[in-house]
Amino acid sequence: MIKTIDFIYKFRFNKGLEKIFKLTIDEETLYLIQEEKDTYPQWTLLNNQKCPHCYLNEKVVQYCPIAKNLVEPIDFFKNSLSYEELDIYVETKTRNYHKKTSLQKGLSSLIGIYMTTSGCPIMEKIKPMVRFHLPFATLEETKFRMMSMYLLAQYLLYIKNKQPDWNMNNLVKIYADIKKVNEYFCKRLASIVQHDANTNAIIILNCFAESVLFSIDKYIWEELERFFKPYLEEK
Repeated sequence: MIKTIDFIYKFRFNKGLEKIFKLTIDEETLYLIQEEKDTYPQWTLLNNQKCPHCYLNEKVVQYCPIAKNLVEPIDFFKNSLSYEELDIYVETKTRNYHKKTSLQKGLSSLIGIYMTTSGCPIMEKIKPMVRFHLPFATLEETKFRMMSMYLLAQYLLYIKNKQPDWNMNNLVKIYADIKKVNEYFCKRLASIVQHDANTNAIIILNCFAESVLFSIDKYIWEELERFFKPYLEEK
């Protein structure tokens, strides 16, 4: 039997409407387990605003993996406004979360899971963050988790006698590529007649990517060093 990681996102609107998204992820591969549909909408085709750095072959892969994963939430929220306030509940096997926030912020947290577990080759490198997903994460929390994930990956390379990237040079490229995915997915969504909730949720993810890129290049070490004084002070 496949071991799974399960997330239940409940969007509870002020008018009494509730929408539930149940995400089941293969614990081994960290891919979303989802039934294939007979047909998918035109906007999900791989060649519709295909990312310029995507190396999937259109003759082999018909649909964008991210778009296929996101059909249900994109369709449900296409008439929603990003600033609408609502209660969002997230249930996991180990703990539950609740936050009263704008739709765009809650939707951004949900969409981040769908994108990372889609099988998109650009998103593969950040899949460990899904295993330890933190709903409604702040920018500071996201940067800390991202750096911890990347440096742990470098240590794993080191103990396997491979070349680690201790200076995190490649992390800049990873997030630059992710930023481009977000930008082109917004262009893909522009082909659908809809309000702004879905697009703004992607834009929030893109702001996170931009901030990560800026921080790695500029101030990240100064930001974090003060938390690690016990390790840095001479005994």
